[in-house]
Amino acid sequence: MKYILTDTNPKLVTAWRESFAGITAVTIIEGDITKLKADAVVSPANSFGFMDGSLDYALSERLGWDLEKRLQQQIKQLPEGELLIGTALTLETGDPDIPYLISAPTMRIPTNFNIDTSINAYLAMKAILLHANRHPDIHTVAIPGLCTGVGRMQPAICARQMFVAYEEIVLGKKQDFQNFGEAQKYHWNINPQGMIWTH
Repeated sequence: MKYILTDTNPKLVTAWRESFAGITAVTIIEGDITKLKADAVVSPANSFGFMDGSLDYALSERLGWDLEKRLQQQIKQLPEGELLIGTALTLETGDPDIPYLISAPTMRIPTNFNIDTSINAYLAMKAILLHANRHPDIHTVAIPGLCTGVGRMQPAICARQMFVAYEEIVLGKKQDFQNFGEAQKYHWNINPQGMIWTH
């Protein structure tokens, strides 16, 4: 599997290069993700499949507005009635250059409230990697910055969260907490800006 991290934000690109240094399966490109050729492209969506803003708007323009309708139909059929953060859906696009779209929400609804202090980029990245690796026809996946647009997450924190997810899912570095304190420390390390409970 080849992973292509692509964004127009040079600060995020720099942060990715620092976090993913030495990872040969990951290519990092500063540019427009809609111009790439890949088996799948990621929509850093919301839980209800609205694709009419920010990067999702550009993806809808590139791949067709029927994707939003089909995505929303699939979401409505889920038992939860929404696509939870940390889960994803894969849709066929009908486009020969980008045949699949992986929708992985980074927020429940389009908002910047508390997204920058969350671990949503980490959760979304885990879902993206799991979906891409389980699909028999996906061998390259293009992934944009997660939570860095509307969510306003700092590039360094986004890059850190995406890398930790990569370590766990692709490199097999599993969590093994012996107590609550270890779990809390791990969570804080993923996003030091997040508020944690102490006693």
